Amino acid sequence: MRRSALPTVTLALLAALLGACASTTPMGVTPVDPRTAHHHLTANVLSTGQPSAPSEQLLRRMGLWDRFQKDAEGTLAVLRAGLAPQDDAERVFALAELSYLHGQAREDRRHLLSAAVYAFAFLFPGEAASPPEPFDPRLRVATDLYNRGLAEGLASDDGEEVRLEGGTFTLPLGRLEIERAAPVFAWAGWELHGFRSAADFDVRGLRNRYRQPGIGAPLAARLAPLLGAAQSPPGANRVPPKLKVPVTALLRIERPREALAAGELRGRLEVYSLDDTHRTTIDGQEVPLEFETTSSLALTLQESEAWEFERAGFFSGTFRSEAMAGQPEGLFFLRPWRRGRIPLVLVHGTASSPARWAELVNELENDPRIWERFQIWLFIYNTGNPVALSGALLREAITAAVGELDPEGRDPALQRMVVIGHSQGGLLTKLTVVDTGDRLWANVSDEPFDSMRMSDETRDLLRRSLFVKPLPCVKRVVFVSTPHRGSFLNAVSWAGLRPSTLLSRLVKLPGNVLAVGADLISDDPRLALRKMPTSIDNMTPGNPFLEALVAIPVAPGVTAHSIIPVKGEGDFALGNDGVVEYKSAHVEGVVSELVVRSGHSTQSTPEAIEEIRRILLLHAAWSPPEERR
Repeated sequence: MRRSALPTVTLALLAALLGACASTTPMGVTPVDPRTAHHHLTANVLSTGQPSAPSEQLLRRMGLWDRFQKDAEGTLAVLRAGLAPQDDAERVFALAELSYLHGQAREDRRHLLSAAVYAFAFLFPGEAASPPEPFDPRLRVATDLYNRGLAEGLASDDGEEVRLEGGTFTLPLGRLEIERAAPVFAWAGWELHGFRSAADFDVRGLRNRYRQPGIGAPLAARLAPLLGAAQSPPGANRVPPKLKVPVTALLRIERPREALAAGELRGRLEVYSLDDTHRTTIDGQEVPLEFETTSSLALTLQESEAWEFERAGFFSGTFRSEAMAGQPEGLFFLRPWRRGRIPLVLVHGTASSPARWAELVNELENDPRIWERFQIWLFIYNTGNPVALSGALLREAITAAVGELDPEGRDPALQRMVVIGHSQGGLLTKLTVVDTGDRLWANVSDEPFDSMRMSDETRDLLRRSLFVKPLPCVKRVVFVSTPHRGSFLNAVSWAGLRPSTLLSRLVKLPGNVLAVGADLISDDPRLALRKMPTSIDNMTPGNPFLEALVAIPVAPGVTAHSIIPVKGEGDFALGNDGVVEYKSAHVEGVVSELVVRSGHSTQSTPEAIEEIRRILLLHAAWSPPEERR
């Protein structure tokens, strides 16, 4: 029995052994999930800190993988020494990626700049080789290696800035001579300087971060006065000095594959802004340039005085921020004026600033359908002042800008302006498109204006503020969260005292406005005015000025829209946004009205922004009757 059982046991053990061997063969596959599989296919030095599959394959094929882990410098030298004078794209790509990896590990800018040179040679080899195919996954990696390597390879010693300077650079791959395309990089009448890598910031406070992918190191540039300029271009004085401009730096290398073989390279350093072009031609190919717009906007806002202005500009009628410096009318531009682009004027609300339009600006400036047709202008004003006075300043600012930019009236786009106002800014917006006659003056006196005794200064200010004609250049307006009949908060009282009354007392009006009030009260007893109103007074329900303005229709030829926020889920007609009731914001005569379920600051909501985008695209396709003839 034992002898007969032995063969059976032996066979069973042999079968088990063979089965075990079959499950652990020296070669085979192991199933992985799709995410892991994609990671293996797309990982590279920029995403994982490890070489991509093509670079690793080359090293393993050449028996250099283990050596690279121990002696990266020596391994790179071996790869450079074996570089063929033509083609050899596989080795050029590996040199770009591995140089970047080694440069990062050693914090060696020479290797980082070398990575940019190799990547450029891979992307644009000239006649010595063929460029990568569009579906080659290395193409995007090489582009990113070029962009990152250029910014990091030209970084200052402290890493804070990117130094766009010419000179001779001794690199592991040879000598690189860099020539600047211009002695000074200029933009809109300003000098660009203080370049910072725009890709090296995390952006906070903005919903979307936009990046236009392409070639070039995306940077944020500071502004400085352009010395020696014979004359600034129109509108240069309306660009705020603290603006950060999105630009891209491009190092254009001559015959890179041939130059690599010789170890002597020449490059031309160029700087482009979005206002110059979005594309360039390299090696006979038209390619997009890479820009980071959102990070430049966020950096501008971070260093802006706008946040301080929101409080000071409300309580002090004489406060002037950095954004107002150089723009006496309070109207400034985020980009240089371009003939043929329609102005879009944004007017902020009470205790606010142009910074509150940031979400909208971020979205519109990254929609080519918008920025190819419009130019954004921002109006800043002291929001505690009388609404009529602020409206006069807005009208005068627009008129001055149009006259300055186009004194001969040759640009029809300037006569197709769109004005959008939020909250109190909506009241100012309406004051650009109404003919008030003497209806606003009737709230001050029953007597004819010209019969009143007052100083010349008082008469001039009142005429500018209370006798309003529509601006012929404004063709469309949008009212956002606008208290056409006042804010219900201004009507609330507690223990017989209105908080709005206390707030109004805290507002300090400008000296010239106070002088007008004193002049009117003391010089002519026929005046009904007892004190000069603040904006809080003007926006109190039942205020005579407000009641007169809401009754005046928008001028013929002007198209108006309303965006009205309402909180909660109930009947919107009975609701409010926490500051303004729907019945106050609703007006007749608009061609569209959108109710958004949000609080008062609805100008930042996706729904309101999409409605504004719709309106602007509609306006871009529209032409006034005089242009159709």
